[in-house]
Amino acid sequence: MKASHRLLALLVAAIWGVNFVAIELGLRDLPPLVLTALRFVAAAVPLVFLVPRPSARLRYVVAYGLVLGVLKFGALFTALAAGMSAGLASLVLQAQALMSVLLAAAVLGERPARAQVTGVLVGSVGIGLLAIHSGGHASVIGFVLTLFAAASWALANLVMRASDETRPLSLLVWSSLVPPLPLLGLAGVVDGGQAVLDAITGLSWRGVLAVAYVAYVSTLVGFGIWNRLIAQYSIARVAPFSLLVPVFGLSAAWLLLDEPVGPTELAAAATVLAGLALVVRRSTADRNNATDASEGREPEYAPAATA
Repeated sequence: MKASHRLLALLVAAIWGVNFVAIELGLRDLPPLVLTALRFVAAAVPLVFLVPRPSARLRYVVAYGLVLGVLKFGALFTALAAGMSAGLASLVLQAQALMSVLLAAAVLGERPARAQVTGVLVGSVGIGLLAIHSGGHASVIGFVLTLFAAASWALANLVMRASDETRPLSLLVWSSLVPPLPLLGLAGVVDGGQAVLDAITGLSWRGVLAVAYVAYVSTLVGFGIWNRLIAQYSIARVAPFSLLVPVFGLSAAWLLLDEPVGPTELAAAATVLAGLALVVRRSTADRNNATDASEGREPEYAPAATA
């Protein structure tokens, strides 16, 4: 992976880390499924009138919208509203990195290098340390829903990779038309139609800012870059960068919510960085080997095959 693309992946991790603070603030004024629906309405309109249609087939556009919007974010926002702390959710959600690598290997035939698998496992150990030490009081349903959201994110990565989309932003914008109606329908069943209407018509400035961040910054910028990287590289190279999300999430909570960060959190964050370094080092080695081969030199080892 190019150095500039690694920096983009780090930027996405930072955006998504701060995103958990924005979600927590938004849930103070809006029911979780309503907040999720508004997120995708804002992400789709007015850009859907400005960007071309995706190059992928319609079934991939619909599948991506349902999996990412309804399943992943619907479950995540509901988990946060059900008592899952924002910090702990940012940790558990990163189980998607390992799930993504395994799913891509099983379905797409992407063969992750040993260093990449090791890096994901090392990073997962750091995530586990953070989760154990967090002491967050999460309900069972909140924890289960967050794990479900992680699995849904891994599946969304798979759909994106399989779609062969050449315009990732178009896929993101047009697929954002899919989640709002199902989410609002579910919100009507869970919270009641009047509660949904009151939440939308009584939207506060805090709610507006939360929707703006999760829609424009987290969804359009964050997933726009992420999907571009997923389309260009194997999932095994890109997904591990999400392990940094809790590191940025804890930092954002410390800066914006005055949540303490102690030695254990710092040690766990260093473990995550070590795991990510293994993945990045492997990607760099693959690129150097490819350069050697193009110049007529035999590479030290064959790079992992990608779909």
